[in-house]
Amino acid sequence: MADTLKIALAQINTTHVGALRANAERIRAARAEGARLGADLVVTPEFSVGGYLPEDLVRKPAYVAACADVIAALAAETADGGPGLIVGGPWQDGDKLYNAAFLLEGGRIAARRAKHELPNYGVFDEKRVFDAGPVPGPIPFRGFRIGLMVCEDWWLPTVAETLCETGAEMLLSINGSPFEADKHEKQRLPLAVARVVETGLPFVFLGQVGGQDEIVFDGASFVLNPDRSLAQLLPMFEEHVVLTEWRREGERLVCTPGEVARLPDRLGQIYGAMTLGLRDYVDKNGFPGVVLGLSGGIDSAISAAVAVDALGADRVHAVMMPSPYTSGESLEDAAACARLLGIRYDTIGIGPAMEAFGAMLAPAFGNRPPDITEENIQSRIRGVTLMALSNKFGSMLLTTGNKSEMSTGYATIYGDMAGGYSVLKDVYKTMVFALCRWRNAHRPADAKGPDGLVMPERVITKPPSAELRPDQKDQDSLPPYDVLDAILEGLIEGEKSVDALVAEGHDRALVLRVWKLLDRAEYKRRQAPPGVKITPRAFGRDRRYPITNGFTALVS
Repeated sequence: MADTLKIALAQINTTHVGALRANAERIRAARAEGARLGADLVVTPEFSVGGYLPEDLVRKPAYVAACADVIAALAAETADGGPGLIVGGPWQDGDKLYNAAFLLEGGRIAARRAKHELPNYGVFDEKRVFDAGPVPGPIPFRGFRIGLMVCEDWWLPTVAETLCETGAEMLLSINGSPFEADKHEKQRLPLAVARVVETGLPFVFLGQVGGQDEIVFDGASFVLNPDRSLAQLLPMFEEHVVLTEWRREGERLVCTPGEVARLPDRLGQIYGAMTLGLRDYVDKNGFPGVVLGLSGGIDSAISAAVAVDALGADRVHAVMMPSPYTSGESLEDAAACARLLGIRYDTIGIGPAMEAFGAMLAPAFGNRPPDITEENIQSRIRGVTLMALSNKFGSMLLTTGNKSEMSTGYATIYGDMAGGYSVLKDVYKTMVFALCRWRNAHRPADAKGPDGLVMPERVITKPPSAELRPDQKDQDSLPPYDVLDAILEGLIEGEKSVDALVAEGHDRALVLRVWKLLDRAEYKRRQAPPGVKITPRAFGRDRRYPITNGFTALVS
């Protein structure tokens, strides 16, 4: 019986759903690196061949067949005497379709394990497209018995307990685990410790990195020994291949302590998710860069900074679109942001378009006084202008609205909501302020943007304003953001009742008002662009409410 085993954990970006050749090349490169490091086995993440989350793509027989062909080709390559390989992908077995892990060894598919626990919450709809596999037993590999699991299998105790009872020497999980703020510290590690305590076995969490539509996978793979000590921790948001070395100590398998990465702080993690999400969305969809409206306000300033850090200054085009209501401060601050970031900056005034719309609509509007209609027209003029630039030059329009605005409807449909992607869609305004201060004080290691300030301090400290009428301030229409965001988090992330929020100290009338705003804006959110998921209740995939909804705060 062998006493040592070397496993390379390949934390790679295979989230390019459907790009089977590109994913296969990444897997091959990881196996080559594992061979160079002396690995016996190279492990890649969940659904690494097909790209995760595949959604209804797995309903296409041609896609499933193409994945099978790639897996067979990768299996044949293991006849070269190099390391074995674990990959993930679909497994069609008769009329059953599984989310599976494959052990490739000696030129063939040596073993398959189908995912048993299918998540059906939040961003996951796996029961809709996959069948649940049987509770798995361990896989023999070169004298060892590996308890191979697929993501959700380890979040519940059944699979781990069965693997332990049937002779597994380690628990090894391949994962497509989406990023959420605090998830690594407050969910993954405590659950992993629980599985180790329950089974007495070491545990390996292999995560993937990369962005797929709204979802970002953060990596942060880790190994826990049977004594619950942290033997390995890989970086967040970075592709990384690391060799783990295992030895038998009596009846236990133990991992030699190795690399333990220093993870970013909470704000750094959120900023990293925003950056990676935007980079992969733009690059994987083939856009040459992004264009955005730079207003001199805080939301567009942090969006521009994220774009530069993700893509580089040469791929970011900022446009100031002043109206008669745009302040001198905003003009100065927008120009200063562009200068600090080193990006292209153009000014296109919307005054002529406002006058044209005014003259065109005057006969229809009659003597009705100006109101929010004229304000929304300004926003829509800006949306049309930016979309024209996007169409003409090919850059994706980056939307800059935050979660507080999306929650309350303080955004103009077909106006400032126009665009292809948003990095702030799941970020509350209070968090926007915090991220701006964080980025002015920190430059992420992989950032393509500059050191030091990326926006003037005045952008952060001045009262937010849409500047659609004279002397307008956000808090003319909304409560202070610290109050508003606390109520919104209670209603959205907490699903709390009015009474519960009042018991926490909030004013009842204000809670009712915010609830009403939240409900009324659902139709807008259905038409909003995708954006990076940061919280457990991101609009769209996590939180799905009916537009026509008679259940209001008044009947709760």
